[in-house]
Amino acid sequence: MAISDDSFSMSSMLNALPPLRFAPKYPKGISDSMPPPGFTPRASVHQDLFNIMTSDEAVPLFKKIISPLDRTELRMLASQLTSDSDYFMEIARNKHGSRRIQKLLGISDDVDTFFSAAILRRFLHIMTDKYASYVAIRAMVVFDKEKKKVMYEHILQLMLDLACDRHGCIALNEIITDADDPYYRAQLLDFVAHHALCLSNDPSGNFVVQHVLKLYDLRCTLNIAVSLRGHCVDLSFKKYGSYIVEKLLEAEESMVVVVVELLECDGDRLMRLARNEFGNFVVAKALTFTMKMSRLDLFWGLVHNLMPFLPFLRKSHGSNIANILDSFELSLLSIIS
Repeated sequence: MAISDDSFSMSSMLNALPPLRFAPKYPKGISDSMPPPGFTPRASVHQDLFNIMTSDEAVPLFKKIISPLDRTELRMLASQLTSDSDYFMEIARNKHGSRRIQKLLGISDDVDTFFSAAILRRFLHIMTDKYASYVAIRAMVVFDKEKKKVMYEHILQLMLDLACDRHGCIALNEIITDADDPYYRAQLLDFVAHHALCLSNDPSGNFVVQHVLKLYDLRCTLNIAVSLRGHCVDLSFKKYGSYIVEKLLEAEESMVVVVVELLECDGDRLMRLARNEFGNFVVAKALTFTMKMSRLDLFWGLVHNLMPFLPFLRKSHGSNIANILDSFELSLLSIIS
């Protein structure tokens, strides 16, 4: 249903609200954002605002209402949106509502104070929702340092829950990428590295490990490799686990951890891995990168262990490995002759 400009106006909303008293700012920026006791906005205003925030057809009206607002009116609007946690959550969970809340973030510190408190009250629910999570992601970009600090602390407390959720892992990856506080960035990366094994075996958590490895932080990459030592072969048999092991092969320090484990495999297990639909890519990449990084001791160790299985590799998922072995066998023969 189309929404006309007459259905809602800022003046009608302001008239419907009781006078607001803004409390002094507290250190963590939470208590001062709570609505005054007894604050009960009229249901019609509540519904009108909800429609404007969530309707696909209300984009022009939203822009028209927001653009002329002064600082006091913006604070009152933020208070209206955040006065009830369920109300705020329903708006944030809506695709259009999420986008419009994001547009209100970062306008002023006192407006952000209301939104910060609302996000923190339902933090896990917001971070694990498809659309509401983008409100938190945006907040971590535009909030001031103190508000970000409180949010970082919440993230660290709930990190496993976030990483192991299909929407939470996406939000967490975005926040890790944009983390501009050196201390908390290190804390986030260390957490992923410390819990790398359980995350790598989780359907959602593995995407967080993959994402962190793509940041090419050498310290974190090595820490992940250490956490996964002794489990790299098992992970290589799995689709997403093999992606993680492949990323570890791209840095020399972590590559050594993986290849040493491959070399310690008994022959039957190494052959099964080389012929596996996912593991073959790990073994092939191990051969390629040990040569590329001039770790000839590791390269020839792999070649020596794989050569007995060459006939079995040719007509399997390991044909790519057979091609690599064949090429070096021909090179050796040409050198000898």
